[in-house]
Amino acid sequence: MNTSKRTRDILLRSTYLNVDSIVAELRALRLASLESRNRHDRPPRLPSRRTLASVAEGLSAAMFPNRLGSSELADEGIDHYVGHILNMTLRELMVQIQHELHYNSGLEVLGDQDRAQSVAITQAFAKRLPEVRGLLETDIKAAYEGDPAARNVDEVLVCYPGIMAITHYRLAHVLHGLGVPLIARMISEIAHSVTGIEIHPGAQIGGSFFIDHGTGVVIGETAIIGQNVRLYQAVTLGAKRFPVDENGTLVKGNLRHPIVEDDVVIYAGATILGRITIGRGSTIGGNVWLTRSVPPGSNISQAQMRQEVFEGGAGI
Repeated sequence: MNTSKRTRDILLRSTYLNVDSIVAELRALRLASLESRNRHDRPPRLPSRRTLASVAEGLSAAMFPNRLGSSELADEGIDHYVGHILNMTLRELMVQIQHELHYNSGLEVLGDQDRAQSVAITQAFAKRLPEVRGLLETDIKAAYEGDPAARNVDEVLVCYPGIMAITHYRLAHVLHGLGVPLIARMISEIAHSVTGIEIHPGAQIGGSFFIDHGTGVVIGETAIIGQNVRLYQAVTLGAKRFPVDENGTLVKGNLRHPIVEDDVVIYAGATILGRITIGRGSTIGGNVWLTRSVPPGSNISQAQMRQEVFEGGAGI
């Protein structure tokens, strides 16, 4: 070790940062937060984001072992590898499901009923994995056929952020339907943080779904998307307004996002808001702001929308 590095190390060790008071203040804030949520001095047990990232990676490897799994797999060892990865990953997932069920119960100790439910949810999820794999195959094919820059389907699988986001969404959507929405949201948000694509796990999305480029895409909780739909970057399928009850509290769970029928293309920057329907085979141009339904076969451009807004003096 050279003299300058030794000197820096000595200075760092000898510097007193006085963190005790900060720790005390953070403790007071933490306890106050727990008290406000009727958790008192017991921190809620939550699923681990880091573990769920590992779970999503393991499930992806099990579904696509030749491309997302070990690079040294021989043909005769693939089934053994997939079985090993599934056993390990599903056990990790089951523990995280137990954490969510325990958190929701408010009990001090995980109950036998929640423990049994975690097993049932994990088994039901595992049985859906072939279905998820089949849907992803259609998504990958749609991306390959829809992007002239794609040289082969393997490139699409390992490179395209839209496929990563859709993979996480399809896994999360199954878990959302099985009654663990927190884990589902966490898995979806893991992909969001990496790709910039936000797909709520409650959304319903058909096969052959393609998100090209992807950054800034937002798909809301109650959105419904049909078969063979293509979205480009910065598309929003969002809510137009957020109704409140008599106490001014947001009403949750209402149908507030668009329905996009089969064979629709939505270009970059389009914003589609509210429970409206985009008819089958329609094309929505870039940067369009749309809050009304359009019939099948429509071609909506930004110029058309400006003309509609200003007719009769409206919007001026």
